[in-house]
Amino acid sequence: MTNILIVCTNQPIAATIARLIDKMEDWQASVALSLNDALEHCYAKTYDVILIGSGIGQEHEDVLKLHIEKLKTETPIVKHYGGGSGLLYAEIYQALAKK
Repeated sequence: MTNILIVCTNQPIAATIARLIDKMEDWQASVALSLNDALEHCYAKTYDVILIGSGIGQEHEDVLKLHIEKLKTETPIVKHYGGGSGLLYAEIYQALAKK
């Protein structure tokens, strides 16, 4: 199972992304609506990819990267820029290829 954490402050957008991810066989999405929520998720579970969505600024992304480095999970963090499901899946596949 490929576990993907979506970090996005816009709940409807996060829900849409999660629905698209969950449609893929062997992919499972989790949603964090804030930096603190994302950190709690990362300390509780290991993710294969962390997807940064809307509302997460560079400062919060940098904090998240530091915590991931401290956990030594080498989880790739990728920004999701919107667009259709094809772009979303491509972003995730590229991140998985870097692992």
